[in-house]
Amino acid sequence: MAIVKSKPTSPGSRFVIRIKNDELHKGKPYAPLLAKKSKSGGRNNQGRITTRHVGGGHKQHYRIIDFKRNKTDVPAVVERLEYDPNRTANIALILFKDGERRYIIAPKGLVVGQEIISSETVPVKPGNCMPLRNIPMGTTVHCVELKPGKGAQIARSAGTSVQLVAKDGAHATIRMRSGEMRKVMADCHAVIGEVSNSEHNLISLGKAGAT
Repeated sequence: MAIVKSKPTSPGSRFVIRIKNDELHKGKPYAPLLAKKSKSGGRNNQGRITTRHVGGGHKQHYRIIDFKRNKTDVPAVVERLEYDPNRTANIALILFKDGERRYIIAPKGLVVGQEIISSETVPVKPGNCMPLRNIPMGTTVHCVELKPGKGAQIARSAGTSVQLVAKDGAHATIRMRSGEMRKVMADCHAVIGEVSNSEHNLISLGKAGAT
């Protein structure tokens, strides 16, 4: 992943900073895990404009992400890393041993061909998922549930993570990036590591009209 600064050949390119992701998949996304994403164009159900200046933009499909990681004790291999227009983090297409494919939020350091798994007790390495009660204290995690089985709600955007700082019976305490301490149930699942694409905050579009 490289940071590219444009040459100031015009006022619009003078402050442009982009990120070059050579490791991301260049082809089309995995079709069975796509969903329709409609745009309102600022219109209501009667077709009348209710919000001005809304409209346009490139057509996008929603990528169905596995935030629950509820396929336990089945190893999966990372097939490819992909760009997702719906979020700041990159995503990974994983292939389970039984042939099923799913999208997950790609953690930092995840590479194609790496094996990951979701279980009660797994090795502490990026991409593996297990309950907070079995994760060693001090571990950096992301995609943390607030309620067991509901799916990840905390630390899902690019470069984010939280730290497991305490465990007390049925509850665990995590430290947010802001310094806030939050207590969640110890049965909530979390994924080891930090979310990928941590350089996202360095992107500068350079002008108001860029997308």
